Amino acid sequence: MAEGRIQKALSGFYYVDTGAEVLTCRARGKFRKEGLSPLVGDRVTVRELGNGEGFVESILPRKNAFERPAVANIDQLVVIGSAAIPKTDPFLIDRIAAIAALKGCEVMVLLNKCDLDPAEELYRIYTAAGFPTLRISAETGEGLEELIPLITGKLSAFTGNSGVGKSSILNALDPAFQLKTGEISTALGRGRHTTRHVELFRLSCGAEIMDSPGFSSFETEELNLELKHRLPETFREFAPYLGECQFLDCSHTKEKGCAVREALEAGKIQPSRYQSYLRLFEELKPLREWQEKRK
Repeated sequence: MAEGRIQKALSGFYYVDTGAEVLTCRARGKFRKEGLSPLVGDRVTVRELGNGEGFVESILPRKNAFERPAVANIDQLVVIGSAAIPKTDPFLIDRIAAIAALKGCEVMVLLNKCDLDPAEELYRIYTAAGFPTLRISAETGEGLEELIPLITGKLSAFTGNSGVGKSSILNALDPAFQLKTGEISTALGRGRHTTRHVELFRLSCGAEIMDSPGFSSFETEELNLELKHRLPETFREFAPYLGECQFLDCSHTKEKGCAVREALEAGKIQPSRYQSYLRLFEELKPLREWQEKRK
């Protein structure tokens, strides 16, 4: 028996790095019976069969897990945005940041293509909200030296809308990978999908990176009842004001004496972040009613 981490899952095979070699493994049938699937990032025990093959025998306890993309044990989500083509909607960043907070996962905002547009507004929003925020250019190399210590020694997942430069950044950090990159469609203002599956890469600087498909992969499975109940606490800048409202059950949407809304009016919370909160609140609003009707 050996222990390792799943680097890639593809077509029913799991590629497990044991430190000595990468084994091509199938998973035991018991996982299917238990409704459990091994995920990229999982620490697992494997039974070696020889010739570079094996079976995944057990999944070690997880720090966290995401359903789409199917990954586990993430230390931080690196959400990549851009003010150039394709331009990133702040709501997409905020949606992922809320899900990450629910999972106990740190978030860093990485603004790429700053050689084309410095993304002043996005930079202002997320630095004010307290997120580590860095402007870089995969094309010119600007900011990459500052990025390396922020990802070294951590397992990070890179995500962002298609065409924003995830694979280009990985190539710039470690050219040995030569990941496929896509051209930007000028008609649609978005990139062609080049990342088809989740894969864990180990960079020469010591960082471990998961490259994943774009924002569209974070589907509604993650917008669950727990997020509905805990939504206010997933917005980090709300923290000083939670529990200070006039009403204990304040939703922070329209009630009188709401400390969060007072902070918004005082300029202590960014309007776009609050608008994202309201939008998520509305998305989650019918969730409990639907579940209760099924009971």
